[in-house]
Amino acid sequence: MSDPDAFLVDEPHPEPGSLAHAWQGRGADSNPRNRFEGTVSHAGPDYDPGDEIAPTTQVHDDTTRSILSWNDSPDVPFACSVNPYRGCEHGCIYCYARPYHEFLGMSAGLDFETRLLVKRNAAALLRAELAKPSWVPQVVNLSGVTDCYQPIERQYRVTRECIAVLAELRNPTTVITKNRLVVRDIDLFQELARHQAVAVSISVTTLRDDLAASLEPRASRPQARLAAIRALADAGVPVGVNVAPVIPGLTDVEVPAIVAAAAEHGARYANTTIARLPGAVEDLMGAWLDRHQPLAKAKIIGRIRAAQGGQGVSTHFGERMRGLGAHAEQFHALFDLACRKHGLLRRWPDLSAAAFRPPGGRQLSIFDS
Repeated sequence: MSDPDAFLVDEPHPEPGSLAHAWQGRGADSNPRNRFEGTVSHAGPDYDPGDEIAPTTQVHDDTTRSILSWNDSPDVPFACSVNPYRGCEHGCIYCYARPYHEFLGMSAGLDFETRLLVKRNAAALLRAELAKPSWVPQVVNLSGVTDCYQPIERQYRVTRECIAVLAELRNPTTVITKNRLVVRDIDLFQELARHQAVAVSISVTTLRDDLAASLEPRASRPQARLAAIRALADAGVPVGVNVAPVIPGLTDVEVPAIVAAAAEHGARYANTTIARLPGAVEDLMGAWLDRHQPLAKAKIIGRIRAAQGGQGVSTHFGERMRGLGAHAEQFHALFDLACRKHGLLRRWPDLSAAAFRPPGGRQLSIFDS
């Protein structure tokens, strides 16, 4: 059988501002209206999934002057994160980050997966932040919003540059991705692992190649993700599985098998979240279900909404990721049982900032934490 990720290996990506021939396969098939725009212009026909050629990928420079994002949500296991890219070529139809593209004047649909922004100066900005006397060494997460190892990282290497800074300074780091490209940076993860300062989580939504191909068209296929878990584990890098997002009525039945497969490949811990459909994502998911799971659409959308308090996404802390209602509770009981059966922790491993060394030799005060 041919390598299901062959299209990720050598395909060059366009320089910022240019257009390039794209691979076939996108998650969305349209550009829904941006909620912030009063007028809508139509530049051309929407992509037809039956077309031989998918929309081209455009890459532009992001000239942001800040790189750390902060949150105080109890639903999120980190307070500080770095996102090297805006938009994500993986094209996962369920992605909760799609509506963020609307703040850039674009659509949460095809624009999100074809009009990408790269923060070329991310590593320099990160070094400057960690050099500040006010910086308190703590976990910095990569991929708080979009995937830091999406296909364009193979060319632009912004994520590797950021991790190189974190490894040099021995700042604790967590990474979440669904792309096997993460194994490229095993050397940097090993350096961090020597100081108990890294944990990598590989997201696995389904073990079915056919479902993954339409649900997450440009992400690594399930077996490639499991192979990445094995490679990281064999290299001594703490690695776990992120069974997320679980889509009630579609992927929830696979949860025990995903946990078992991850444990067999060396995962030490497991996390999970239930799908949520903020803003335009609900309509995009509905359109995807019309194409791929029409008979199950009402059940799937109904169960997602039920788990989110009757809407696309709950706005209350503590509910968005875990979900509400009988189905959500049954799922978590099943997930907990699977984790206990296979000896997986239900949380990220504890990381240490004790080895942090500031750039330029700044001495830590006795009052630094």
